[in-house]
Amino acid sequence: MTHENDGTDAARETTEAVETEAGTARITWHPADKPRLVLAVSHGAGGGVEARDLTALAEVLPAHGVTVARVEQPWRVAGKKLAPAPRTLDTGWRGIWPALAAPGLPVVSGGRSAGARVACRTATELGAHAVLALSFPLHPPGRPEKSRAGELLGSGVPTLVVQGGNDPFGRPQEFPEGAYELVEVPHGDHGFAVPKRAGISQEEAVAVITDAVVGWTGSLG
Repeated sequence: MTHENDGTDAARETTEAVETEAGTARITWHPADKPRLVLAVSHGAGGGVEARDLTALAEVLPAHGVTVARVEQPWRVAGKKLAPAPRTLDTGWRGIWPALAAPGLPVVSGGRSAGARVACRTATELGAHAVLALSFPLHPPGRPEKSRAGELLGSGVPTLVVQGGNDPFGRPQEFPEGAYELVEVPHGDHGFAVPKRAGISQEEAVAVITDAVVGWTGSLG
């Protein structure tokens, strides 16, 4: 493992390279002053850890006692444009887990889109404290019969889903009943972008996400 500071005094971010069986992964740490949880969040198949929701969580959560770890899967670190098969994504996440657990705090396993699926699939196995599923891809766009609800319902730990109201991968009303909480971001698409005519600003939409996660992590025992 290697560490380097990004030089931003205010954020006190550090970057850690972690070797896994799927290749080298990268964790960017956003530490809380008095942490009680680690929230680990990874990206989807079409973007990186600079996604608006992951960035906002890294900015907001440390002030509420939650250290945020933004995780780049090995394929992304290697500069590849296409994500590998789910099994390989899970292998990468397993390899990263010891570093996430190293601070000795309960770890909330999370991610957006494909990263949310990984978190759900591996939560029980890895001993995750809870799961945060951002933009969970319930099905491919236009293919509701290809449901991935089993992954979500099988997480086995307290789970929060944050879903855009207009997400083509699954709108909130399409989600099945289950032992999880769901928060809707009004008018949000798969990346939580909202149209200008929505009556809610982009900043307000992002605040729905961060407020929900602050409240939920605060309720976790």
